Amino acid sequence: MTEYVKPITPSWCPGCGDFSVLASLKKSLLELKIPPEKTALIGGIGCAGGYHNFTDAYGYHSMHGRLLPTAIGVKLANPSLTVIAAGGDGDGFAIGMGHFVHTLKKNPSVVYVAMNNETYGLTTGQASPTSPVGFEGNIEMPFNAVLTALSLPSASFIARGFSGLPKELTALMTEAIRFAQDRKGFAFLEVLTPCVTYNDNYDEWRKRVEDVTKLPGYDPTSRPKSFELCLEVMERGKIPIGKIFSPAPDKLPPSLDSQVVPDPLKAPALLDISVEHNMAKYQKLLASLG
Repeated sequence: MTEYVKPITPSWCPGCGDFSVLASLKKSLLELKIPPEKTALIGGIGCAGGYHNFTDAYGYHSMHGRLLPTAIGVKLANPSLTVIAAGGDGDGFAIGMGHFVHTLKKNPSVVYVAMNNETYGLTTGQASPTSPVGFEGNIEMPFNAVLTALSLPSASFIARGFSGLPKELTALMTEAIRFAQDRKGFAFLEVLTPCVTYNDNYDEWRKRVEDVTKLPGYDPTSRPKSFELCLEVMERGKIPIGKIFSPAPDKLPPSLDSQVVPDPLKAPALLDISVEHNMAKYQKLLASLG
């Protein structure tokens, strides 16, 4: 038997940036009027990997680093679902790095919300792939997920938000979900989510974030301009946020799911697999073996 468990209160530290992301996610789903039975939340490992436990929707806790292939599998099994994968920077950009790059390449119509606090918060604050040089003895340059996403031609919607700006974050979340819901392709939303226990940089990030949509020359439909604008912002010591890239409608590459399962009504999860419905096929198969 399966016991239905109601959503519970998150166990995050008071002030954790993940609270803002969860609130934005719920607001977006309500605004878009997506019912719980049409929503599938896939969680990763770590503090950011338990979102499906705190919402009234279908949820699945994936293996460490396997968040995105799990989400892709759900979407291909039932394209009518709005599939949202939520995880942290350690889960997504360390053991899950290969899947992140291949998901950008495959371009499935799923939303990937990557919460970046630049540390392994759940395991007491070690340096993560996105940690700056000097943090907890880190000597490696930090990984930049947005620049990586921009470098792969098939990536569709790319944005970055900040948990300290909830109104703007909700707008980005809504647009990302709507993009994937319309089967336009992969929607990648990185969110700066300070870890108040091991890496409390709310004040620093609030001073450094800069909305690229308000800058001269902003053109979200141009990959080269988006990349150049992000680099210009970073060279000034700032962090680019906002809607960074989204191709023009006539330039959208085909999504993985629209090619594999063109007709959502014929998705594997919706097929009638009852014995009665398939008896003739079973008998034909048995006869061919004789």
